[in-house]
Amino acid sequence: FMMHELCTVIKLNRLSFFTKRYCVAAFAVSAVASQWERTGKPFNPLLGETYELLREDLGFRWVSEQVSHHPPVSAFHVEGIKSDFMFHGSIYPKLKFWGKSVEAEPRGIITLELPLHNEAYTWTNPTCCVHNIIMGQLWIEQYGNVEIINHKTGERCCLTFKPCGIFGKELHKVEGYILDKSKKKICALYGKWTECLYSVDPATFDAYRKSDTKRSEKDRKGSTQSNSADEDPDEMPPPEAETVQVIPGSALIWRISPRPDNSGKYYAFTSFALQLNELNAEMERVLPQTDCRLRPDIRALENGDIDAASAEKNRLEEKQRTARKNRSKSDEEWKIRWFHQGPNPYTGAPDWLYTGGYWDRNYSHLPDIY
Repeated sequence: FMMHELCTVIKLNRLSFFTKRYCVAAFAVSAVASQWERTGKPFNPLLGETYELLREDLGFRWVSEQVSHHPPVSAFHVEGIKSDFMFHGSIYPKLKFWGKSVEAEPRGIITLELPLHNEAYTWTNPTCCVHNIIMGQLWIEQYGNVEIINHKTGERCCLTFKPCGIFGKELHKVEGYILDKSKKKICALYGKWTECLYSVDPATFDAYRKSDTKRSEKDRKGSTQSNSADEDPDEMPPPEAETVQVIPGSALIWRISPRPDNSGKYYAFTSFALQLNELNAEMERVLPQTDCRLRPDIRALENGDIDAASAEKNRLEEKQRTARKNRSKSDEEWKIRWFHQGPNPYTGAPDWLYTGGYWDRNYSHLPDIY
């Protein structure tokens, strides 16, 4: 979900310290942006399933593994081919059902390391909510606080992803500040995670927000108020909420890339995501047998054979259940291949860390999960 912006990370090593602050924040927001309109339910990864992505043209390589089935946990590790960055973390959201919506609260820590500058940043993604899961138009919002910490300088970027609210005024808004070690505001950031992110002087931002609050109060007093109990919080807000008022003196630090024209036919994928399931003869020679490109149900669906995909999905799920029962009978523990649990080197919190060895291309010990 974050791979589409990794080329930005590589560029960070060439930026000034001042500019780098903004770009790390933009990187965190841009990764969330790839989820916009992605309301389709993904395939459930099988225990031990892996995925690799080697992009020499963009200067990075990625490996991920499904390290737990109950609860489902995916661990990933990315590194620059020139050893100029490392990006790693885990994904294991806690799901909450609220009648007509489902909420995914992230639990994994995201870590970005820039060895050339001896810098490391950590953060946790905002909560994702999908509305109208029973009936109506599906739509996504992100909300909650995200704190990006520079563990070298003590600086923090504190962002608030705002919930939509009853009238949709806060739809997709994100705003916050970069603070120095003494908690002094260095700059303000604002925008929408679905569109763009700007930076501006914090005093200018505070003055604008104060005047905007007064305007909103005046508008509310001059309009007929509807009973909030009659409003449906899951209803899709109107399109006019999709605008960002640019504050004078602001600098644009990120804007979302337009999606391809056929994105709507392919689960709202970005141009980058559309390439991720590619499988050619050269790749087949080097990929481990656990790579999800080789998963039969995914390949059948890729080839447009829905019946075969459904049959393979059922077969794989039954095979996974049988393997789990056999391990339980023999008191055999599942062996995680490429990751291990341990404390995050910067926060000390429990994390999934890369063990190493994947790119040696020795996969003879891997199980047959398909």
